[in-house]
Amino acid sequence: MINLGRFNLLGIQINAVDYDGALAQIISAAKEGRPLGVSALAVHGVMTGVLDDMHKYRLNDLELIVPDGQAVRWGLNLLHGTKLKDRVYGPNLMLKTCQRAAEEQIPIFLFGGTEELLQQLGQRLTRLFPDLKIGGMRASKFRTLEPHEKLDLIAEITASQARIAFVGLGCPRQEVWAFEFRKQLSMPVLAVGAAFNFHAGLLPQAPPQMQAWGLEWLYRLAKEPRRLWARYVLLNPLYLTMLFFQWTGLRRFDPENSMAPSSETLYG
Repeated sequence: MINLGRFNLLGIQINAVDYDGALAQIISAAKEGRPLGVSALAVHGVMTGVLDDMHKYRLNDLELIVPDGQAVRWGLNLLHGTKLKDRVYGPNLMLKTCQRAAEEQIPIFLFGGTEELLQQLGQRLTRLFPDLKIGGMRASKFRTLEPHEKLDLIAEITASQARIAFVGLGCPRQEVWAFEFRKQLSMPVLAVGAAFNFHAGLLPQAPPQMQAWGLEWLYRLAKEPRRLWARYVLLNPLYLTMLFFQWTGLRRFDPENSMAPSSETLYG
């Protein structure tokens, strides 16, 4: 098990952990009823915080940020000598968490996406892990929630007796959701993004070799060019440039140089 602590990557505090290190924190928090905001960040997720001081605050306030992308893992190894041998890929972390939850009879809650997606996701998860208890699921309204709707959602998740919540809203909305909900829910909240679509069978994953080479972004760009072109064509080179600046000391990236949100977003 690897858990080396948090390291500054372009001002975002990333945990240098492996799957076992991340799972240990998630399961421990679930059993103790303790808030734990978890996100798996690839380059796009990191850059949402680099380019937005308010979102940087949110990300750095979450308790566990794992290196989802190979380029994020490479960045930690380059800047801090962490010698991580593998990333902690969000979709795999979701499956490993569900497996442990099934083994230890820890109910889960699924939030985000459409009703159809959640039904397919729930069916596939219970086929993979027959002992998994899904306490409840709720589709996204794809808009900002009213304050009373947030309270209703918190009450629904609490009443489900779930002790781990998975959120699939896409980056950065899901990280905003985890930031705003985790303490009131008193449980691990995992922002896992495209994992919902992958595991529901609605979106294909990149071949393992492309993932290992850090080319998953290219596969996804080929599948959804109109939606993802700006994310990868613009942000990937910017990430590499900023990583070079931090590595050479040409620029400092201070995690404390951020701005606390003045109000809640209440997206759901």
